[in-house]
Amino acid sequence: MKAVAGALGDTEPLWRDWLEDAARRYRVDVGALDEQLPNWRPLLERFAEERAPVYLRRDADVSEQLRRLHAGGVQIGVFTDAPEELARIALSHLGADGRVTAVAAGDGARERLLERLGADAAVVRTRAELLALN
Repeated sequence: MKAVAGALGDTEPLWRDWLEDAARRYRVDVGALDEQLPNWRPLLERFAEERAPVYLRRDADVSEQLRRLHAGGVQIGVFTDAPEELARIALSHLGADGRVTAVAAGDGARERLLERLGADAAVVRTRAELLALN
């Protein structure tokens, strides 16, 4: 196996809570962030940095598997429909940022990542699938 593409950590609750907070705090329609709150990305990043420990927990088995894959020369890519700022904070908090070679975020992230890593990359969506890789 030369590459693995997968989802790592569930950022959905953190993203959802930030959207609720932004709607209340900044009184914006979160469906129109770019227009109504042009600096929303740094605001999201700050919110995520402060709250990541509440939402995301490191997993020793996953960390070991990522170390093993990385040491074996496997390219590790992560895809998510969340904004890139949130994905990067999650990777850092989970201790995976130094082992991940590519991150694709937003619409079409999986497809873009597979284009970069190659169509033969193993795709994992769950912890169990990641741990089962040899």
